[in-house]
Amino acid sequence: MPADPSPRIAGETPARSAGTQQRSATDRPPRASATSAVEVRRSNRRSRTVSAYREGDRTIVLIPARMSEAEEQRWVNVMLDKLAAQESRRVFGDSELAERAERLSAQYFEGRARPASVRWVTNQNTRWGSCTPAEGSIRLSHRLQGMPEYVVDYVLVHELAHLLVPGHGPRFWRLLEAYPRTERARGYLEGVVAADRLPQLPAARGE
Repeated sequence: MPADPSPRIAGETPARSAGTQQRSATDRPPRASATSAVEVRRSNRRSRTVSAYREGDRTIVLIPARMSEAEEQRWVNVMLDKLAAQESRRVFGDSELAERAERLSAQYFEGRARPASVRWVTNQNTRWGSCTPAEGSIRLSHRLQGMPEYVVDYVLVHELAHLLVPGHGPRFWRLLEAYPRTERARGYLEGVVAADRLPQLPAARGE
């Protein structure tokens, strides 16, 4: 089951040329950019706009065929930022959360982790998720809502792993190695915790 069966499009953005050399307006086959998970598609039917969407684990960026290499790289970066901003605002419900858990279990644990329930809760303020293996229940803190999807997926994978290994021993961490964004997600969450501990500046008083 894909992460999201309906592509999410970062709204079409007018592409302004910076006066660089134009290419021949002929369609070229899709090719990967410097990041292997990003695929750039050029088309002579697209003259002034750039758009992007997710397709499984890849990001597809659609650009005019005449764009230069420098313009292509600039617009890939712009559209990746736009998609990330859109995804950070997405909030899925309990049913979608359960579907994501099922997909992640199939992808990383051969479907062996089978939760009986997966839901958001508002009473977990000191941890991101929890699991009760005896009940097969997984609960995620509402504080994760609106965070990047790879972070939510990491917490889900973490709790799914607890259905197979209750503790945090070496076997548990070996299971988590299957998820490729483990370190990135842990770093993101550690940054959130660190930011929460920063002293708050006093509010500016009016004249």
